[in-house]
Amino acid sequence: MNNEFKEIAARIRELREACGYTQEEMAAFVKASPETYAGYERSGENIPISVIYEIANRCGVDFTEIVTGVRAKLDTYHIVRRGEGRSVSRYPGYRFEDLAFRYNKKIMQPLLVTLEPSDEPAALVTHSGQEFNLVLEGSIAVVFDDKELVLTAGDSIYFNPTHPHGQRCVGTVKARFLTVIAE
Repeated sequence: MNNEFKEIAARIRELREACGYTQEEMAAFVKASPETYAGYERSGENIPISVIYEIANRCGVDFTEIVTGVRAKLDTYHIVRRGEGRSVSRYPGYRFEDLAFRYNKKIMQPLLVTLEPSDEPAALVTHSGQEFNLVLEGSIAVVFDDKELVLTAGDSIYFNPTHPHGQRCVGTVKARFLTVIAE
């Protein structure tokens, strides 16, 4: 049996346990039978890349961290589109558990931010840690590195906030987004 696969299986098992999920819960989340999922954690062989991505997303870690075992360094950002059919209080499309961000085995709860439409440039700030934004309504522009990245409802962004960055509402209606900052 390939040691790399066994190491991936061990990291997946450790991550699932650290995040407080049972094998059955994770199997249901990745849409695998409990027996198939148990095999993923036992040997790591035949685990689809898409399942590793789902587990990484569920547990709030970078995909490459699961595959390589090296903690991801956030020097840049990536955007993901959230799925449909989930709900968080008044925000259809999201479950609260999907919005909690896991950082160093702690669950960081999100803060709701509302921005009014504005043509003014975003105020830039820096801080340590990591930041995650999820747009619930309207559109926001995330500004950093002298660039403006426009996100609409359903988009999220995860980035290193040690670089000057800011957010502003774009469009004609107010924007709401959830932000989690892990120091």
